[in-house]
Amino acid sequence: MKKKTSRPPAVHQQFVRRFPSLGKAWDLVNEEGGTGPLDAKTQRLLKLGVAIGALREGAVHSGVRKACDAGASLAEMEQVVALAASTIGFPASVAVWNWVRQEAGGAGRPTKRRRR
Repeated sequence: MKKKTSRPPAVHQQFVRRFPSLGKAWDLVNEEGGTGPLDAKTQRLLKLGVAIGALREGAVHSGVRKACDAGASLAEMEQVVALAASTIGFPASVAVWNWVRQEAGGAGRPTKRRRR
């Protein structure tokens, strides 16, 4: 049975249809970056770390989806956030942790607090 992988968002697909040469160039960049000794899950966790460090919300969401597809757990992705904390700072760490949890299954969505 083939493992289901996530699909790019509709806007990404529309962009590639509108600019096919850019889509091909993007594929080549990703292909070349994927060659080397690192396994797929490690590559995806590293790319997630780069997205976190750059504070690119869309790339974090995409990185989480792709890391999940490669077999990464929520705990592993949360460790990436914790590792980035000393570089990006506390407020940014809270934000990216929320992005990761939202994409990994909605756990980061705000909940109503009970009144006492």
